[in-house]
Amino acid sequence: MTTTARAQGATIWLTGLPSAGKTTIARLLGDRLKAEGHRVEVLDGDEIRRFLSAGLGFSKEDRNTNVQRIGLVSEVLARNGVLSVVPVIAPYADSREAVRARHAVSGTPYVEVHVATPVEVCSERDVKGLYAKQASGELSGLTGVDDPYEPPVDPALVLRTQEQSPSESADAVYAALAERGLV
Repeated sequence: MTTTARAQGATIWLTGLPSAGKTTIARLLGDRLKAEGHRVEVLDGDEIRRFLSAGLGFSKEDRNTNVQRIGLVSEVLARNGVLSVVPVIAPYADSREAVRARHAVSGTPYVEVHVATPVEVCSERDVKGLYAKQASGELSGLTGVDDPYEPPVDPALVLRTQEQSPSESADAVYAALAERGLV
């Protein structure tokens, strides 16, 4: 009986403000990786909230619970040879650090990418209308506006999406993965 080596999995966590470009970059990266034959899952934050984290609100505790659930799913996928691309705000450094620690315990690669788009650019993009709702008083607790966002201190990569196209950003993430021998 012959055995084949399992593909190396990893979590690629894209953190940043709402409308920073995380999901667009994740989908472009995911498509490229799939086209190359990699096993890939994009764990979109909005989809996770609708299903896995339905019922959670936006308190700090609920946000942390949501991030830990996503972190667990991603780590299990990555540990089993899947490149798990995670475009999730994850506003709190301690919550992201707990996800990183979970990966370290299992020896699973974790690549944190800060999609460092300024709040002014995000509010101009306003993909979901969140900034407009916050400005009109319909919404409170918007990350980066009236709720905190703690930027990563030492991410593997910083993307300034106001200075490059989504494709260039996805290419930069791919290059970071290649540099680490993950693709």
